[in-house]
Formats: sequence, C-alpha cells, structure tokens
Amino acid sequence: MGQAKQLPLQGVKVVDFGQYIAGPAVAMILGDLGATVIHIDPPTGQLWTSPANATLNRNKLCLRLDLKSVEGLEQARQLIAHADIVVENFRPGVMSGLGLDFAELRRDHPQLITLSIPGFASNDELRREWRATEAVIASASGVFTDMGQNRVLMGINPSFSPLPLASAYGTMLAVSAVVLALQAREKSGLGDEIEVPLASAVMEGLSYNSIKIDGYPLRYKTLREKESERRKAENLPMNLSYEDLQEYLDPFYRTYECADGRKFYAVCPSHRDHAKRCLQAMGLYEEMLAAGLPKVEDPYLPIEQWEGNASLGVYPLPADWAARISARMKEVFLTKTAAEWEVIFGEGRFPGAPHRSTQEWLHDEHANTAGLVIEVVDREYGAMQQPGPVAWLEATAESMLEPVSRRDVTYDEALATLRERPQAELPAPSPEAAGGWLDGVKILDLTNVIAGPHSTSFLGRFGAELIKLDPAVPNYDPWNTVVFGLSSARGKESILVDLRDAEGREVFNQLVRDVDVIVMNAPDRQLAPLGLDEASLQAINPGVIFCQLDCFGGPRRGPRTDYLGYDDLIQATTGIMLRFGGGMATPEEHAHVGTIDVMCGFAAALGVATALYRKHRHGEAHRARTSLAALGNLVQIPFCYDYPGRGPFDEPSGREVAGYSELSRFYRTADGWIYIDAQERDLERLCALPGFAGLASAADHQTYLQQVIGEMSGAALQASLQAANIAAAVPDNIDSLRQGYSRQADGLPGTANGSYSFSVYEDHPSGHRITQLDPYAIRPRSARIRALPPAEKFGASTRKVLQRLGYSAEQINSLLEKGAISESWSAEYLPS
Repeated sequence: MGQAKQLPLQGVKVVDFGQYIAGPAVAMILGDLGATVIHIDPPTGQLWTSPANATLNRNKLCLRLDLKSVEGLEQARQLIAHADIVVENFRPGVMSGLGLDFAELRRDHPQLITLSIPGFASNDELRREWRATEAVIASASGVFTDMGQNRVLMGINPSFSPLPLASAYGTMLAVSAVVLALQAREKSGLGDEIEVPLASAVMEGLSYNSIKIDGYPLRYKTLREKESERRKAENLPMNLSYEDLQEYLDPFYRTYECADGRKFYAVCPSHRDHAKRCLQAMGLYEEMLAAGLPKVEDPYLPIEQWEGNASLGVYPLPADWAARISARMKEVFLTKTAAEWEVIFGEGRFPGAPHRSTQEWLHDEHANTAGLVIEVVDREYGAMQQPGPVAWLEATAESMLEPVSRRDVTYDEALATLRERPQAELPAPSPEAAGGWLDGVKILDLTNVIAGPHSTSFLGRFGAELIKLDPAVPNYDPWNTVVFGLSSARGKESILVDLRDAEGREVFNQLVRDVDVIVMNAPDRQLAPLGLDEASLQAINPGVIFCQLDCFGGPRRGPRTDYLGYDDLIQATTGIMLRFGGGMATPEEHAHVGTIDVMCGFAAALGVATALYRKHRHGEAHRARTSLAALGNLVQIPFCYDYPGRGPFDEPSGREVAGYSELSRFYRTADGWIYIDAQERDLERLCALPGFAGLASAADHQTYLQQVIGEMSGAALQASLQAANIAAAVPDNIDSLRQGYSRQADGLPGTANGSYSFSVYEDHPSGHRITQLDPYAIRPRSARIRALPPAEKFGASTRKVLQRLGYSAEQINSLLEKGAISESWSAEYLPS
C-alpha cells in the first residue's frame, strides 16, 4: 500500500482496557483510522455480553490478562511501554489501584497519551465512587426528566430511552481529544493524561437543552411550549394523547402518513427556500398565497414591525396557519408513497425522509452503497452488517470499509505486534510547548445550524482561532441562527460577506489564504456551484485542510448522498424515531435538541485533528469528512447490527417503557422516582439490604420491588444501593442541575468543578442574562482548555477582520455601501 493510501493513524499503537461501550468504541474508531489496537479483557472475559462487541472490537487483537497478578501486571506494563495511547473507562482510581497509575507511567514515558472515561468526574466528591451504568448516568444528569415537550405534554415523566447517549457523546469527545493530543505531540513531543467523564460528556451533548435565556422572546416559543406553560399556569393536567399532540407541531416539522401507510418526516422550517419549495412541489404554494399567507421580507425585524403574523421560512408558524397548512399537506401526502416523496424532497432540495426501522436501515441501499453500513465477517457471527466509519479522510476512506474481525492472540503475539511497529519519531519533550492543542491553528467556519458550528466552537477551547463567515443576507431565520448560535458561536469572530459579489468574493479569498482549516456543512452538489468545493479552495490556498459535514454522506457515494437534511431526518431514517415512539404508527422525535448534531460536530473535530496529524506526518492535506448518518449509527451501537440468525430487534421502545427489565427500570418511591440498574448477579446483595429480604422468594420481582420501594425515600434508597455497589440514581432534571452548579462567569472552563458546571453571563452581549454549560468535559492534565467567550452578535467583527486583512476604513465603508459585506443582520442581537 502506497503512502498516499495508508490510513491516517497507521503506525499509532493503542492499548485498550475498555469495557462496555465508551472505551472500546474510542479504540474501535482509532482502529478504523488505521491504529494498531491491543484489547485487554480480564481473565473471565468481557464484562458486557453482547453481539455489539463484534463491532466494538473489530480490527483489534484481543487477549486476557489478570492485572491482579504480578505477571499480568508486568505484561500490561510491557505492552504500555510500546504504546502511544492507553484507554480505560473504569471508576476513578481503579487503574492506579491495580498498579497502573497513569501519572507514573507518563513520568517514564512522557510521550504517552492516556485516556480515562469514568462515569462521573474524579473531582466529583458525591458521585465519583458510584457504580455508574449508562442508565444511572442518564438519570443523574437529567436525561430522563422533562424529556422534551412531547413527553411533558403527554404526562410521561420521567421517560426512558435505551439510546446510550452518555457513552456516545463520551466516545466522540474522548476520541477527538486523543487525536488532538496526538497531532499536538508532533510539535511538542509530549503526550497528556486526559479524563472525559461520561456525565460531563452527556451534558455537553445536551448543551442546547440546558441553556437558559432570561427574557426569551415569545416569538420563538413553539405551540407545544405555549400549551405546556398554559397548563402549568392554570394547574391543568399534562394528558395530551399522541394523536392530539400532533396538532401542536409545525407543518414543516412533523410526520405525515403516505399512500403506502409508511410515515414520512418533513423538516423544512427556518430556511428561506425550503418551505416554499415544499409547498410548490406539493402544488400548495399558490393556494396558500391566495388564502392570504403573508411574507415577511425581513424576519430579523422585531415581530411587532411585521406586516403579518407569519411567513414561510420562519419557525414556528402561528396556530392558525399551522393548522391550515398541515391539513392540506396531510391530504397531499396521502397521494404518493413514502419512497416517492423521498425522491421528490431529495431532488427538489428540501429536507424530508421516510421513517424506517433500524433493521431496515442496516439493509438500506443507500446505507450500504455509501459505506455507512458495512459487512464484516466476524469470527463468531459470520457476515454482519455493522456501522461504518464515523469520520474519514476522503483519500483513504476506501481502506476503512473492510475491517477485519476481532482476533484472539497470546501476550507474546500482542507484544511482538507492537514491537514490530516502529516507535514514532518525535521531538524532544518540551513542557513549555504544552499550551492548547490547537494553539496557532486558524479555522474559517462556513457552516450553519448546529453540527458544523458546534464543531468549530468545540475546537476553539483548545486554542484555535475561529472566524465564522455568514452571508450578508441570512438564509435562515433568527431561531436557527441566533438562538442556536448562542451556544455554537462561542469563541468566534463573526463576519458577514456576500460571496456572490466580486469584491465580497475577494474578501473571502483573502480569508482562505490566511487559514489552516476550512469547515463547511453541505453536500458536494451545493458546494461546487458556489466555488466552495475542495478543488476551488485548494487553488486559493494549497495545503489548506477542508472538513466537510453533511447529512447522508458516506465514504462512498450513494443514491442519497446529495440530499439535504438535518438531525431529525437521520433519527427518522435510521430507526431512532420508530424505537422512541414505539412503531410506525406512532413515530416520535427523540427528545433532545441536537441528539445527533452535537456528536457529528465532535466527529468533524476528529476529522480535523486526523487531517492535521496526517499533514504533520506526511505533508499531505486531505479532506476530512463525516455525516449525521454516520453518527446515527454510533448512538444506536448496542443494537445497530444484523446477521443471519440474529434475535429480534426487541430493545425497549415506546412511551410506556420504564427500563430494560424488572431489575433495571424506574420505580416510584415515596417521594418521587428512582432508576435501579441491577443485574441477576446483584440479587444476593440486593436481598441483603434492609426491606428487601423477601425478593429472593417473590414470584414477581417487579411487583415486590414496587411495593417495597414505594414506601422508601428516593435519596435514602439511592445511598443504600450505591453503598452496596448496586447501580441506582434518583432522576435529576437539567433545571435543578443548572441551579445547583452555576456560578458567575469567571473566565475558567469549569474543568475543576466536578461532573456538572455552568456559567452565568449577567452582561451577555445579547443584553439577556444567559446561563450556559461550560466547555468542561475534556480534562487534560497538561494542555490548556480555554473558557470560550460569549457568542458575539452576527457581523460584530466584520470591520475588525477586514482591518486585519489590510483594508482601510474607506475601503470597508465602500464595501458596506455596496452590500458586499455587512456588520449586522438586525438592530437587536436577538430579534424580539
């Protein structure tokens, strides 16, 4: 294999002590990118028995070591001595207790990068020793409480979801951190000791749910939010049926039934063209205009200055127009099959997708053609459909599509494999070089909505210099740009440029010449006509790294590669909504804003880090890519596989499900709820607790447990169960976590504050008091994490950036007069 086709992490050596999901998944992704991975299990084998292990351990050499024995410990030390990266995901202190203290190991091997992924932070005095299963982390972190307006209005609280959000977010944060440290090591010669607590990771994933904006304008509140607030104010029950709830959804952001009985999810709000194209394709546009549908020329004006109360492309629509448009769209959707509508939407350049099950997705033509789903011949299960790569460099992507099965090896074979890979040639370690992993790297952000902007803001915490370029006239409404941007635009300078104008294009070209990385989220079909494709950008700045995110893209082209889409469509097309809602009759969007978007942002950061590493090693600039669809696989990894003879896809689904089993589920306590996540092996310890003695002989464990637990305090029971090493947590909610763990913004990133950390910005540039999650989940011992400054108003840095490029005040004013650039979209930061 020539150097040009070598996978980017070829030569990197990883020792993986991980169990369950997050640790093994990090090492899997490193292996997919070409690293050599030695996976180590205890003498009894893996702690989680699941066919998903075939995916998590592909490309790995697997062996068992007894770290409690002198010989096993020494063998582990020998393997680590030849490694670049070590991964573990146990409770804080477990590895050092076994004799593998990472700080000590790095004193002997300062180039080593170690990664720990505990459930709760090592500086979380309350929870660090908890048995932290996926459900316990979710429960403690507010994931299951107030789980979206749908569930609140239906009175289902807490709600359960089997998606391993904490592990999925933790995986992507952790693997991006490792590769960022790896590329920084090329200059400094130093590795790092990194911790990524899963509780902090899931909070970062929910950062768009946890922001609090005092004085939030009424215009951005959906019909569901207004109804929920009305019921609370009037002390009315939250008891909407699923069917009634549908009528509170925006017509361009909801599910419709098609001629074949399959449901179709349309997501066309907020963009100035998508809703119009949708109505035109359905033959409804002229009808709605004739009915008086107003059009607001400038949705960035305060709503009191609008000529009407609604406009296409502005979310949400008011109730009267929402009802009128939805009624007609329902009728028209019934005239064609879901597959027909998929082509109409995709080819018409407006977003929509049929609902599919996860099993259907695994065998979908596009998924398999594009390399989003791949076939792996596993040693145990034979030919398996598994998730494809989560991020890739385009030039070497083909080499990632045929991973090999996990393989058992002896210790001698594992050591020999590591020894035959040459040690990385690095500069002499220089502690003075340990600033941020991306110090000095300049990034131009051309993205929109959540995934793309989030990726670059995330990179800013490591020292990257960020410029966010948006059009002089916005394509999206303020809900999509400004409200989301309060989170995703942190740490960036904002400049507004008209790329269709010759002088605006020259401003853009100068920016391109001055940066190291350009990030864009759109399919190729959109980029080339705008001169934003990789070839055009390389012509301006040879060697610039281009990172591209899109919705349906994979390592290869497929039938739907160029279709537009958002997070919600991947939830629909990969089976997430059918599982969450309970089936094709009642599909339901997973409750959290950016469920997949934020993970995709972290995947883009991984792509950038990988491309930077490759460029350091070989001097080549390769296009980094990822997609929402690729991350839709990762968040379903416990059940995202198929093979001949596989059991039914029967993971918990629907609104009424409370957990996995009678021992792993929500129970009502005397003062609320508790999630107990016990296994059969925990029964003896559970029966030994006061009040539970009769469990062993009970014919119905669930009935018995509910009777006993119903008389107990949740907090006391939680303490008793965790003291007995039984996983349990009283469900908290995001609002109470925000209240309990907020402080006045102090210029610090929050990494010293335990598992949860928020900052309050009393003087936010928006004029609102805003509380936001800190950039705190990645905790290196050496590298610097910077607190991100608040998001500035769109266009606030236009003049400053142009002055830096050498433009005079006179030239800037001339460009402003011509409309080639702009300093603002609106008089108000957040239009009222």
